[in-house]
Amino acid sequence: TFITVWSNIFLRGKLKKNETILIHGGSSGIGTTAVQLSKHFGANVFATAGSSKKCLAVKKLGALECINYKKNKFEERIFDLTENKGVDVVFDMVAGSYITRNLKCLKPDGRLIVIAVQGGLKAEINFGQLMKNRHTITGSTLRPQSDKSKAAYTRSLIKNVWPLLNKSKVKPVIQKIFSFSKVSHAHKALEKGEHIGKFLLKI
Repeated sequence: TFITVWSNIFLRGKLKKNETILIHGGSSGIGTTAVQLSKHFGANVFATAGSSKKCLAVKKLGALECINYKKNKFEERIFDLTENKGVDVVFDMVAGSYITRNLKCLKPDGRLIVIAVQGGLKAEINFGQLMKNRHTITGSTLRPQSDKSKAAYTRSLIKNVWPLLNKSKVKPVIQKIFSFSKVSHAHKALEKGEHIGKFLLKI
């Protein structure tokens, strides 16, 4: 999760201090990592999650506000929260119908970063608006990249983030540890979607 967040938000998305970011899935393993790192490096963080309990946990990690996407249209809330300015970066793992909604959340020169396609592989966008607002859409997945690229990400992570982990300034959020013999229970717990952070299997 730390390599995914570091390589996409900070290396590809170039999030800077005092910029504003919207992180979807703020209570997930990736999301809890993204909230902590974005906050630590000086960004103003907003997030989405699917329950009041999850939103509370995300705010405790450093988000200024967490939007319950089951009760609110996140693009409308973002404009309320930013005084109609929008955000500099959207970090998305949904894609599909979220793409056009994400673009609405962006300021001029904003960046949309896609790391998963839980909502679908395709979307229709208005390229006129894209050009007018000078938006950038980017994304990546780690597995197919070269060993050279992965090594570069790792070196950058060790230099910039590992000291924070060593000092516990940021840390993985672990919901529960299952013994390997209970792997089916872990999958069932994961499928319920009620977790905050990660489940671990102890081998």
